[in-house]
Amino acid sequence: MDSLTDVKTEKGIRTRFAPSPTGFLQLGNIRTALFTYLFARKNQGVFILRIEDTDKERSKPEYEKDILETMKWLGLNWDEGPEVDGGFGPYRQSEKLDVYEKYLRQLLEENKVFYCFCPEEELEIQRQYQLSQGQPMIYSGKCRDLSPAAAQENFRQGKKAIIRLKNNQGEKTVFDDLIRGRIEFEPGLIGDFSIAKGLREPLYNFSCVIDDFDMKITHVVRGEDHVSNTPKQILLQQALGFPTPKYAHLSMILAPDRSKLSKRHGAVPVREYREEGYLAEALINFLVLLGWHPEDEREIFSLKSLLKEFSLERVQKSGAVFNQLRLDWLNGFYLRNLSLESLTEKCLPYLIKAGLIKVSAESIPAQLIPVPTEEKWREQKYEISELSLSKKVSELSLPKKVEESQEIVEFDYLTRVVGLYQQRLKKLSEIVELTDFFFKDKIVYSFELLRWKEMKDKEIKESLSVAEKTLEKVKTEDWQKQNLETVLLAAAEKTGPKVQQADFRVKDRGDRGYLLWPLRVALSGKKASASPFEITEVLGQEKTLKRIKQAKMLLEKNNKTLFSCFARSNKS
Repeated sequence: MDSLTDVKTEKGIRTRFAPSPTGFLQLGNIRTALFTYLFARKNQGVFILRIEDTDKERSKPEYEKDILETMKWLGLNWDEGPEVDGGFGPYRQSEKLDVYEKYLRQLLEENKVFYCFCPEEELEIQRQYQLSQGQPMIYSGKCRDLSPAAAQENFRQGKKAIIRLKNNQGEKTVFDDLIRGRIEFEPGLIGDFSIAKGLREPLYNFSCVIDDFDMKITHVVRGEDHVSNTPKQILLQQALGFPTPKYAHLSMILAPDRSKLSKRHGAVPVREYREEGYLAEALINFLVLLGWHPEDEREIFSLKSLLKEFSLERVQKSGAVFNQLRLDWLNGFYLRNLSLESLTEKCLPYLIKAGLIKVSAESIPAQLIPVPTEEKWREQKYEISELSLSKKVSELSLPKKVEESQEIVEFDYLTRVVGLYQQRLKKLSEIVELTDFFFKDKIVYSFELLRWKEMKDKEIKESLSVAEKTLEKVKTEDWQKQNLETVLLAAAEKTGPKVQQADFRVKDRGDRGYLLWPLRVALSGKKASASPFEITEVLGQEKTLKRIKQAKMLLEKNNKTLFSCFARSNKS
């Protein structure tokens, strides 16, 4: 096969995602996994997850756990790999050391590799010299022709050695990249490269080649940073008599200024996006558009729809620019399209973690209680990132206690609170800052926040009194947003300073802000929030009037403080 067209008719496609558990998965890793997964599924192939953990010092169990959990969360389920034996394992490189040793011994016997005893310091000096001369940094070949007897003597003296492949530097190394087209490498630019630190310590290129052969990999989809590894792997395949799979190298994800993506631009572990409240569906949608273009102008794609529409033919060669605003927009779109019940369930762990509410249900098994990771509840730890209940939260008899006021709230109340902000949310974690005032007995804010434009303190107090008297008259059965809006807007039209018109008549200006701004701040304590009509409806009449009184007391306290300071100043 020399073209993408041939891929469509080829049978038995087997491809793999092969991360190293040396850190938490980044967006670039997951995009590679996604494109590999979609390519396999589109062509009725097999998607394999392989853990490349031969780096003993840096590989950690917690990183492997993160790989598995992140893949499952995103719905990128593998056909073979850890937890799913497909008959071509082991799927962890650390469990294949005997296999690697067998092939290394074979290459030694065939005189295709050699032991290199050159000290690292000597090799570094050589590399620096070659760099200064503008030469390719390749091995000099000093140990290439050492006899077996000389090698054994070096081992007897305790000298350390690595194993290098003998690159005979014949013809060019050429391969047809399914995305980038024909790529050639001059033999003199590679040299005799290292493939293992010892018989049971394979390096990346060697173990990768063995694994791809053992697992019958037909296609390799990976990042363009691996392009330079490809000729080395092809040379190893030729030395071992292995077939060469097809390669497809994805462009890098770039920062908005087209520099390398860094943490300040969004290069953070995927788990951080999950913890911040980005949905798996949004992240999948976002990542697929980083380098792949659909046939039309659509921006919304589910994983299911991508299985039909994705193709490597529409993957771009140039770098894909990371756009945080687009990710936020996509996540907001998916949040807005959740049912209110589902959104509330997803927000609940964030409210608990922030200490705003506490779930207390002795009759419900503890494992069903959603508790954020590493957070204590009843002096125990439970591992969760999202709700994973056997029943929906709304179907369980779970009283939620407001932490500060010790008030018991029902799930229906939580849905009403969350519902006010469903159209505003960009990520789930924002729900805490947006709604915290609903779960507090007393909110704290500066009295200056109550001021609308150039309002005097006296005018603020009068405005709050008007709102208080207006809302006191509303009957319980009429306490709905539509009616509250009607009565408050009517009062707002009569509140505010008088203005003189062109004909010198004085008329009420009716600046609604004079009534509605102080009221909204008194209820929420925030510069920006839902409308006062929405907030009053959810808070209820008793809490609403209580908060207006608290705001008036804040003004009185401020005036007393100012008077006290003025008196002390005169006295002095």
